[in-house]
Order: sequence, then C-alpha cells, then structure tokens
Amino acid sequence: MDSGSAAASTGADWIGRPPHQELRRKSHPVLPDADPFHVPPAGFEHSRPGTVLRSRDVELAFLGLVPQKLTATQLLYRSTDLNGLPMAAVTTVVVPADRPTGDRGPILSYQCAIDAVAGQCFPSYALRRGARAIGALAQFEFLLVSAALAEGWAVSIPDHEGPQGIWGAPYEPGYHVLDGLRAALNHESLNLSSEAPIGLWGYSGGGLATAWATEVYSDYAPELNVVGAVLGSPVGDLGHTFRRLNGSFFSGLPAMVVAALSHVYPDLDRVINEHVTAEGKAMLTEIQRMTTARVVLKLIHEDMGNLVDEPLENILGSPEVQHVFDSIKLGTAAPTVPVLVVQAVHDRIVAVEDIDALTHTYARGGASVTYHRDMFSEHMLLHPMSAPMTLRWLRDRFAGKPVSSNRARTKWPTLLNISTYRGMLRLAVISAKVVTGRRVDRLPLSDLDQ
Repeated sequence: MDSGSAAASTGADWIGRPPHQELRRKSHPVLPDADPFHVPPAGFEHSRPGTVLRSRDVELAFLGLVPQKLTATQLLYRSTDLNGLPMAAVTTVVVPADRPTGDRGPILSYQCAIDAVAGQCFPSYALRRGARAIGALAQFEFLLVSAALAEGWAVSIPDHEGPQGIWGAPYEPGYHVLDGLRAALNHESLNLSSEAPIGLWGYSGGGLATAWATEVYSDYAPELNVVGAVLGSPVGDLGHTFRRLNGSFFSGLPAMVVAALSHVYPDLDRVINEHVTAEGKAMLTEIQRMTTARVVLKLIHEDMGNLVDEPLENILGSPEVQHVFDSIKLGTAAPTVPVLVVQAVHDRIVAVEDIDALTHTYARGGASVTYHRDMFSEHMLLHPMSAPMTLRWLRDRFAGKPVSSNRARTKWPTLLNISTYRGMLRLAVISAKVVTGRRVDRLPLSDLDQ
C-alpha cells in the first residue's frame, strides 16, 4: 500500500495535500457547529500548529446580502487551546484581486469583535453571502477589512474565539491569530510570502485577541515577520470590566463572558451551578445562542446580583472566581513588536484607567508603545474615527519606518485632526463600493489621503 492509500485509509487525507473545495456560488452557509468543514480530520493533533487541514473558496457579502466582487479562501488549520492542547480553528483569507501573483506585499490579521458565544458571530459565517447574523459585529467591521484591501494588503480574519466561542479566554486567541497567519502562508494557492511584513489589528474584543497575540508572539511564533500591532480598546482587565458593566446598558457583555468561560473553567461552572438561580441559568444558556447586539438589547440594565442566591460581591471575591479574573487579565508579557494602543477617555465599556495600567505594564517591560488616549470620543465612535490613524501607522510599519520618538500619552482627539477627515473621506469611498457591491481595488493614497 502506498503512502497516499495509507493516508486515505486512516482518514488523514490532509497530510501533504489538504482537500480543497472549489467555489459554490449562491450556496447558503450553515452555522459552524453544523458545518462539516469545521470538523478536524483524524490525526490532526499530530500536525504542526498552522498546518492547513482543508480549505474552500467562499463568497462574501456585506451584511450577508450584498455580494462582493472578490473570492475569499477559508482555511481549517491546526492550532492550540489555552491549555496547550491541539485544536482546530478557521480563518477567512482575502487577497486583493489586483495584487500581483507572488507579491511580497503586507499581510494583515484583522481580529473582529466577535464578543459572543454563538457561531452566527464568527467571521467565517457572518461574512459569507447568505449568512443570517443580524447583530454580529463582524458584518460591520467588513468595511474596515475592505479599507485594508484597498491598501493592497492581504487580510486574514480568524475565528479567534475558537470553535466553541470561548470569549475572554487567555492565550488561546493569540494562538489562533498567529496560527491563522501560519496557515495563510502555508497555503500555496494564496501565493503569500513568508518575507512579507505582517501587521495585527483589532478593536474591543478584537483588540483583546490582538493583545494576546502580541503577548505570546515571541515564544509561540517568532518566525513570523510581525512588524506592528494596533490594540484598540483591548479590555485589559475583564474582572474590573464585569463589575463596571453589571447593571449598565451593556450588562449583557460580561454575562456572555461568564457563559463562555464556564466551559473552560470547571470551578467557575461549579460556582454557577451552586449559586445562580434557575432563571439565571436559563438566561446564561439562552444568550449563548444569540448575536452580540441581541444579547446587549435583551439584558439592558440587568443586575447579575438579582440572579444569585447570595451577595454578588461575595461570589466575585471567592477564590474560584478571582482565579478566573486573574488568569484572563492582560499583561502577562510585554510585546516584542511595536504596538499602537487606542483608547477613549470617556469610554463607557472599557475603563481608561485599565488601559493606562496596561500600557504602563507594557512600557515597563520594554515594549515600544504608542498610546493614543482620545479625549472626545467614546467606545463605539473611536473605532471608525481612529481607523485613518491606524492605517497610517500600519503603513509606516510595513514600510520599515522607525516608530516616532514621541510616544507619550496624548489627549489630542481624532475629531480635531484634519488628517482624520481626509482618511474618513477615503473610508467613505471604500464603504460606498462595499454597500453597492462594487469591486474594491487598491485606492491610490494620492487621491484622498497623503
């Protein structure tokens, strides 16, 4: 029996030649937990992190409805979970249609704010044509992915929460981000160069995943040519954020984190079973099937203290819960690549004090940190308003320019910077093309934004 027959007989047909599914136009996507593509083949755990297990071409659409004139390639690849065990994950890779074959241009890993347990919010589903994912933030962030494509960059968009949607888990999102890049480089048909400069970008929950990627990078994937990362409001202390948001307009966000983490922290699951009321348990189960926006709207001003059998602060202060909060807090290692941290002073979701502390921890550890501490914006507004600055910063890193020596914290708001509006005009042109289904080609900087 030859080696190919042996591989087929064991089910390990991905060895050396991962199966590829050609584009099936107008096919309706199924949710990840029901999609055979997401199931790793037998023996995958023996492969190296970043190994492509299977691939397929898919159609993308804005909000699932407006088809885009591009083809994306989805990769199932071997990665690692928070305990260091093998896990399979998926990334969606888009290469600009007008990018020359073999081009060594930049590669960006864009981490969406998945911020949910439900597979409807995973980019691999939410970005596809025909996806039914009302309230999934990734569908709106596709506008920023398109802005990166207009720069001529190839973009990897990983399902960084893993197949179970474990939002808030430590380390694991970083592994999925970096292994997604390895997979994209390993997939020959994408024609991406291992010498290409790589950037990372994410905001809010995506900023959290990006931060984990920077913290594990030097030990986990030092061979990747990562030259910079943008951490937008990266939720530096989820324990503090839980207390801050509970009972607020955004109380659904910490509820989803608890629901997700109960799957990987047995002691937290035991605390929930012992102290959460029947109504609270039903709520935690229900929200795991809902998109981010639906959960937020459902749980406006919900106080988790009303769903437990003793004072909430007693439960939050217990050794079991405190262990979880301590283990999911950023700042375990200083990034070894330059980072741009973007944070609003008047952020209602992520406390600016938490990000002040995180940037101080990074800088004290020797990291090159540029901190934009914005005075006027708040959480939702700052992401699009800071995009022009982010794209300029990434362009400079890809071009090999040195980081400015003026890296001190600043309160100069993006709203008062004229270059913001030049960049927003550029984004408006790109967004108009996306919304109308026109092809997004590389947009020369000289047209709108020098």
